[in-house]
Amino acid sequence: MVRCSKSSGVPRPISFTSLVSLGLVLMGTSCGARSGLSIPDVTCETEGALRSCADGCGSGAQTCAGGLWSECAVPVVTRSCSDGCADGEERCEGGAWQPCVAPLVQRDCSSVCGAGHETCRAGEWGACDAPQPRPPQLAAVVRDFSPIDHPDFEATYKTGLDRGIVESILGADDKPVYASLTRTQSTSGKTAFDKWFRDDPVNRSKAQPLPLVASSTVPGLFEYDDQEFFPIDDELLGNETRGHNFHFTLEASTRFQYRGGEVFSFLGDDDMWVFVNRRLAIDLGGLHPRLSAEIRLDDVASRLGLERGLEYPLHFFFAERHTSASTFTIRTTISEPGSCD
Repeated sequence: MVRCSKSSGVPRPISFTSLVSLGLVLMGTSCGARSGLSIPDVTCETEGALRSCADGCGSGAQTCAGGLWSECAVPVVTRSCSDGCADGEERCEGGAWQPCVAPLVQRDCSSVCGAGHETCRAGEWGACDAPQPRPPQLAAVVRDFSPIDHPDFEATYKTGLDRGIVESILGADDKPVYASLTRTQSTSGKTAFDKWFRDDPVNRSKAQPLPLVASSTVPGLFEYDDQEFFPIDDELLGNETRGHNFHFTLEASTRFQYRGGEVFSFLGDDDMWVFVNRRLAIDLGGLHPRLSAEIRLDDVASRLGLERGLEYPLHFFFAERHTSASTFTIRTTISEPGSCD
């Protein structure tokens, strides 16, 4: 530390902060005029006198008080700004511009259950706070098969999308109706197909929960996503190759109220059929790699016989028939009836 004698010319102690604000510049390591220490004119004689000064915000004034010049007082300066949501104001204080201050911006939004608002922050609109419906409750049944006892599982049929395996209307028992009079590229005929979704000595079955959960990013969207979909591992007929229980079918059903704007999408392998109001809406039959399809009910409402405000059944039927992979993803805005009550 450099110590300066009383002969340095400084009449009284001055804080470091005050010296910095007055423009003190350290030029050397010794004291007085010979040290290179440049000290501005910090003392004054006329009480209340003013002199001009400046900082990073603009021009201001210093006042003589008690023999010393005060810190530079610069009027607050403002300018227009935007936070990406609304116009606001920035203030320059203490020699620096402060963050933009803008009013909170909201806009109306809605869900199928009512009205709400969404708020803009940092240029991004947040989620709608309108009340949201509950996900549909899917009652599912899984049936396990052995390729030894059923010709449609692990067979050497032609692979790829095989549309037209089933009729466009569900049967009287709400099961898919085999459409061909003989066979298709990936199925052996009606007799074998009729066992896919019915209890029979050739298969074993169990009830299976299939819970859809609300999306964390899209209000009103419900999802079931499993990229290794093996719901009966170590159960029923037991695991086969690759440490999993392949060769099964799954059927699930629920009811929903058509309010308008609903979407249903599926991504997976192998066969998948979706029936809305007992009419075929998605046809992804066949031994194929992962494929996707989506329906927007407003676009097909007339073909499916839908009227807003009424309830309708939803059925879907899935088959995993080949030991290569098993993926199963559902995304939908279809909700449980009465879930807004």
